[in-house]
Amino acid sequence: MTHAAEISRDNPSCFLFLIDQSGSMEDEISTGSENQKLSNGVADSINTWLQELSIKCAKSEGVRDYYDIGVLGYGSDVVPGFFGPLAGRDLIPISEIADNPTRLDERTKKIPDGAGGIVDQSVRIPVWFEPVASGGTPMCKAAEEAKRILEDWIAAHPDAFPPTVIHITDGESTDGNPTDRLHDLTKLSTSDGNVMLFNIHLSAKKNVEPVSFLDSADHLPDTYSKMLFETASPLTPTMRGLAKEHSFVTSEDSRCFVLNGDLVLLVQAIDIGTRPSNAQLEVSMEAESEEIDGDHDSGDDDEKPEDQWSGDSENLR
Repeated sequence: MTHAAEISRDNPSCFLFLIDQSGSMEDEISTGSENQKLSNGVADSINTWLQELSIKCAKSEGVRDYYDIGVLGYGSDVVPGFFGPLAGRDLIPISEIADNPTRLDERTKKIPDGAGGIVDQSVRIPVWFEPVASGGTPMCKAAEEAKRILEDWIAAHPDAFPPTVIHITDGESTDGNPTDRLHDLTKLSTSDGNVMLFNIHLSAKKNVEPVSFLDSADHLPDTYSKMLFETASPLTPTMRGLAKEHSFVTSEDSRCFVLNGDLVLLVQAIDIGTRPSNAQLEVSMEAESEEIDGDHDSGDDDEKPEDQWSGDSENLR
């Protein structure tokens, strides 16, 4: 497990979201002052992450293709999860994602008014992934399809920083035991290491105790939760450092695993799962910036993705 390959446009990495879209994702979860459907919360989290990654990969000449991104939903069927111009595609370069949101939602954000008060400001939020909740939980079929997608990608990128799979679910598989199929995902590898699998279980139930990044399955309540723990990848040292930033206590045996998570924990887990590859991107971005700066003007007049979505990029971060 090295996970040290530099990420560049010539050698990108890959993120694949594996999303439970079963009927139970209609259940509502408390978000503090209000309730929100699990499916809506997951969609918002993924759209926000896509927006932030698009901005991170943006330079004056456009969004650079450091990543290929896929969203695979499983419920009534197992299908690619993007809507609009990107519908039906498995993995898509980040530049195409940035250029092709399904729509822009108008939302209200509270900001300081400069005089000690708070005012509402309207911002435009890009949407690529819509909430869906229907059917069963064909986790086995979803894992098989994810394996096919990643096998093809790895064959084309044999020396890349390994793909990361973010698996988000709220229930048990309805098409058999997915243990072997999830293990098959983490057996896939590039020359830089094995595929990383995050198993993130969400729960809309009240009075359940969330657990995260355990180093043992000994005290988990049932066979299902133990399966999610045992098929999840071990946290890398970089991930353990990020977990510490979020105030989680981990050890060398901790797994990429969350049980009974809420939407806050979901966002934290996505950050821990995806930010290590961003660290590998920094060196490449610095080198490429020097190259671009030598060939271009400052680019102040060039439109970047945040300019497409809002006049104030700080509203998007």
